[in-house]
Amino acid sequence: MTAAIQRRLEIPEPHRAERSELHPDLNRAHVRFIGLGKTYEGRQGPVAALQGIDLAIQHGEVFGIIGRSGAGKSSLIRTINRLEQPTSGRVLIDQVDIGEFDEDRLVALRRRVGMIFQHFNLMSAKTVWQNVELPLKVAGVPKEQREKKVRELLELVGLQGKHKAYPAQLSGGQKQRVGIARSLVHDPDILLCDEATSALDPETTQSILGLLREINKRLGLTIVLITHEMAVIREICDRVVVLEQGRIVEQGPVWEVFGNPQHEVSQTLLAPLQHALPEELQSRLHAHKPAHDAAVVLRLQFTGSASDEPDLAALFAALGGRVKLLQGGVERIQGHALGQLILAVNGSPSSAEQLGERAGQWAQRVEVLGYVV
Repeated sequence: MTAAIQRRLEIPEPHRAERSELHPDLNRAHVRFIGLGKTYEGRQGPVAALQGIDLAIQHGEVFGIIGRSGAGKSSLIRTINRLEQPTSGRVLIDQVDIGEFDEDRLVALRRRVGMIFQHFNLMSAKTVWQNVELPLKVAGVPKEQREKKVRELLELVGLQGKHKAYPAQLSGGQKQRVGIARSLVHDPDILLCDEATSALDPETTQSILGLLREINKRLGLTIVLITHEMAVIREICDRVVVLEQGRIVEQGPVWEVFGNPQHEVSQTLLAPLQHALPEELQSRLHAHKPAHDAAVVLRLQFTGSASDEPDLAALFAALGGRVKLLQGGVERIQGHALGQLILAVNGSPSSAEQLGERAGQWAQRVEVLGYVV
């Protein structure tokens, strides 16, 4: 366990939440929201950004928060370092209620909670080294310690050769690496990521996600990130919560939410990752069998609830006849097989309904889409 994890905010007992109020499992949570609400004053009256948020984030996990624009993602993540003051409810960090912190305690808190942003927030007139060093200078850290820390962090993020460069000379990915290094200068226990990859191209996004995974494992940080990119959640997160109009509508392990989304919002957000039926194939589909040699088209969905990957050889043998894979694929998320296959089965002695029942031995959901000649 790293020293960063072992350090805890030392708050006098009156500021501690009563453990008896929490379920025993929640007492181990790193960040805990209890009945959290946030209301802003709008032109036409109060606007509820967050309502009744109850949530626990565990030590060392990568936790994702997703939702449509205006769902309350940024408001929620910013309550963790008190950049937003909740209107109601409580935020606990290691069972310490941060709601009544004075200015000194807030300064200490924010040094334990690092944050990286979508647009990097670098100072253009300062070099890479100076941008990373600045929070340490503000905190009054001696020069020798500053130099050691900045050198270590630039090596961690892969920018040791760019220490004299200015932000204008860096790529987007390099700027974000500077932002990540700067967020780690005070050895935080928690790292908040506010749309940290939204301004980056896909290749650079992958490299930044790889760096965040390495930091999570090497330093044992709890990472909380908000994003509208479902591929980011799939790539890096352990668990995810879905917000809609300031409320939690779904939460769980990433594989479970991705494999079997329950709420309409989750299904809509995940739609871009799903492979829709091609128009060319849709135009050829018939609801009823148009000819004796028409093939049955089946959609098989794998939600990750089965322990093994689908056995395609056994599946095809059970269906009989000639089986063609028209579209689809299966991927692994957190050790679970998720995906879908669209198959055309021709020449089988079984009816479409019987084929669907047989396919159901391997897939969690089976749908007969129709027939194609």
